[in-house]
Amino acid sequence: MVKSITAGEFKDTVLASERPVLVDFWAEWCGPCRMVAPVVEQIADELADRLEVVKVNVDDESTVAAEYNILSIPTLMVFKNGEVVETIVGFQAKPDLMAKIEKHL
Repeated sequence: MVKSITAGEFKDTVLASERPVLVDFWAEWCGPCRMVAPVVEQIADELADRLEVVKVNVDDESTVAAEYNILSIPTLMVFKNGEVVETIVGFQAKPDLMAKIEKHL
């Protein structure tokens, strides 16, 4: 299961991670977010040995969303060594997401 994190956990969980991290910025009311959630769960399971995966609720953690200019959701960001290396906006099929994520692993 993908863990939801708070703004307070973001630095240690995402920015200080030794492994790449996929962050799913989402909201409860967002239909496309609910569509991509099972895909993100599958990716988390399949790449568990190489990738951390977390979720940030943009309504609850608006400071993090603002810091990374999250204007549309779902937005998936891949962080590597504390830096954003890939941004994916909107729903995308699993093969497309995997291709964009795996190139950073």
